[in-house]
Amino acid sequence: MTSSLPTLLSRFAHLDVVVVGDALLDVYLDGHATKLCREAPVPVVEVDERVDVPGGAGNVAMNLAALGATSTLVSLVGEDDAGAVLRRRLTEGGVDVSRLVVDDSRETVSLQRVTAGSQVLVRVDTGSEAPPAPVVTSRLVDAVTQSCRSADAVIVSDYGRGVLQDDVVAALQEVRVRRDLVLTVDSRHPQTFRHLAPTAAKPNWSETVALLGTGELDGIDERAAGIAQHGDRILELTGARIVAVTLDAEGAMVFERGRPPHRTYARPANDAQATGSGDTFVAALTLALASGADTPTAAEIASAAANAVVRQPGTVTCTVDRLREQFSEPGKVVGVDGLPELAAEYHAAGRRVVFTNGCFDILHRGHITYLNRSKTLGDVLVVGVNDDDSVRTLKGPDRPINRLEDRVEVLAALSCVDHIVPFSAPTPTDVITTLRPDVYTKGGDYTMEALPEARVVEAYGGEVQILPLMEDRSTTGLIARIREDALHG
Repeated sequence: MTSSLPTLLSRFAHLDVVVVGDALLDVYLDGHATKLCREAPVPVVEVDERVDVPGGAGNVAMNLAALGATSTLVSLVGEDDAGAVLRRRLTEGGVDVSRLVVDDSRETVSLQRVTAGSQVLVRVDTGSEAPPAPVVTSRLVDAVTQSCRSADAVIVSDYGRGVLQDDVVAALQEVRVRRDLVLTVDSRHPQTFRHLAPTAAKPNWSETVALLGTGELDGIDERAAGIAQHGDRILELTGARIVAVTLDAEGAMVFERGRPPHRTYARPANDAQATGSGDTFVAALTLALASGADTPTAAEIASAAANAVVRQPGTVTCTVDRLREQFSEPGKVVGVDGLPELAAEYHAAGRRVVFTNGCFDILHRGHITYLNRSKTLGDVLVVGVNDDDSVRTLKGPDRPINRLEDRVEVLAALSCVDHIVPFSAPTPTDVITTLRPDVYTKGGDYTMEALPEARVVEAYGGEVQILPLMEDRSTTGLIARIREDALHG
């Protein structure tokens, strides 16, 4: 990873991000239902609570502010009660609304959800969707131009509600030409913004299926595996350098030009609670990229932020403190004495356990790709990590570069890693004997003959997989290049 997580997250507070798109008012009418309506066989809901929160581009802006950035929203609202509530909620959430355009001929878009017992019964949509008048569009263009002058990043949040007219998009293109900033597109039709050459685009599964338009993805059970082969085509159609295809319960598949795809993993959640998690994902992804994170790191940060909100009902935001908590989840790091219980739990549940091990001194893209490949071979990935003394024994007195605590922290940030087991022996034989993984993986620079632990795995009927490594990616080589650069710097 390009920087430590605390360093990356602390940079969020120094970023100025502009969101251009369709702000909505999400209304939640939550109550209880004890009888049916006389007029029709539908429940009568007695409302106990009403909650009004910004949705759409407004939710993106709210997440940016919650994550510590300076957040400015360029959008269009009506001069009505819904518009007033929306502006008030945005201001309370720390969003700069000075660039919001108010149109007295327009009705603010509002999505009202009626729930009972945590179940959404109906959604009622109201508000204007027609293109605004030319004079209003001109005001939006001016708002884009003014707000983006000092921005570090811009997010296009297109919900198809009339804001992103051709003149507004042309203003974004002028900004893109004049300034080298991060530009992220979140749209149901990402190809519409291809000419902006976005830094990143974030379509969901259904939007990606429509984008490809081939029918090749119809009927696929495991969407991540099905979409992996279409990465080059998706990048071409969106014009983006990076595309993160969000897959709900399957996490996300992230493509980057000239790089292998990166998979993130989500935690199971009720789909009815997933409202707005895509907005959280795109906000965190943009902040991470603007902070200097490499693509896998940015994707993991975005995935962690989305996981933080997806299990909460309604439209909610992820704070930077909550994001930090996501990366220090209790139970991910397991001591050797906790392995018997862990192994018994997974084997009893019929989960396929994959184990790998290493020093992971400086985690680089080759490691991340290797760990992702390991995860695909089973249900649970357990990573053994040599402690500092055993690294010195294996690598020499000037290693490790990073302490065990730091190495574990970075590994724990990867969503593909389910558990981390620090160990002190030169080999993980004792860990393997206790865990009894179904699959043991090692990188392609090893042979079966050089792995005494491989015989232990095969003895109880386990499988050993030697996975290919990325070319020109090794910790030893990376350290040598850093020292060479320092010597001649």
